[in-house]
Parts: sequence; structure tokens; C-alpha cells
Amino acid sequence: MNPAILIREANEDDLPQMLEIYNDIILNTTAVYQYEPQTLDMRKTWFQTKQQQGFPIFVAEEGDQIKGFSTFGPFRAWAAYLYSVENSVYVTATERGKGIGKLLVPPLIDAAKQLGLHTMIAAIDATNEASIRLHNYFGFKEVANFKEVGWKFNRWLDLKFLQLILEK
Repeated sequence: MNPAILIREANEDDLPQMLEIYNDIILNTTAVYQYEPQTLDMRKTWFQTKQQQGFPIFVAEEGDQIKGFSTFGPFRAWAAYLYSVENSVYVTATERGKGIGKLLVPPLIDAAKQLGLHTMIAAIDATNEASIRLHNYFGFKEVANFKEVGWKFNRWLDLKFLQLILEK
């Protein structure tokens, strides 16, 4: 792993670079089941909502470049899911496979534990083997495989749920 990469909490100044990463993922991968790129205003609203909810956003930074980011948010909206969150890890296309994801997951797990959460869930496209390996590395276990729940790039997509019970 690259020692020059700093993992830190994101701030609003990071949003343009985070938006560029996210929109590339929307347009070119099945990691996000969205079709349309987001705007900077949409990302600002997203960022403010995370802050209001008390959920962290971490960035991997090298020099002045954001190489990836991670966060978590509510798993589902109903009250009984209060202690369950869903995580997201995104890395810029040119940096995938270089260990940045492995730097972005531990602070999420630590933050979730500090918030007293019980479980973290990763919803991963079934063909995204790199993300599945990444989450397995940290102890996530596959608990569901939903067949043909998404439609993108003119094909049906299967979605896997991987889960980590957070030990205190």
C-alpha cells in the first residue's frame, strides 16, 4: 500500500473530486445502480445529510488528489434498523486494485463501532469480484444473492449482500 496516501475525513472542498469519481462509476460500472450523473448541488445535499445523520465520509488523498472515498448510511429507513448501516467504497478508475479500498474500509468499521452500531451491510453487484474480495478481507460474509434486481447496460444485474457483525 502507498504510504503517501492519507485517509482523512472529507470536507466540502473534496466534493468536486468525489463527484468526478462517483459520476465515472455511474456511467461506466455496475457498482452504482444509477443511470444519470449527479450534480455538485446533489453531492452537497448528500454531504450535508451525512453530516446531519452523524455518518462519516472518508477520503483517500495523495497530494491534492482524491483517489477514493468511503461512507455509510442507513440500511433501511424504519426504526428497528437503527443499528444497521450500509457502506460504500469508491475508488477512481486509475487507482483501482492498488489497495486504496483496504485503506478506506477500516475507518468505516471503527466509526461504526464508536457509534454503537451492530452491523454493516455491503450491497455489491455480483460481478464486482474486487469489491467482494475487499469486503471478505475484512470479515464480511455473503448473506444474500438477489437475482436480476437491477437493469443496466442492457442486462439484468444480480446483487449480493455481504454483512459484518461489528464486534465491540
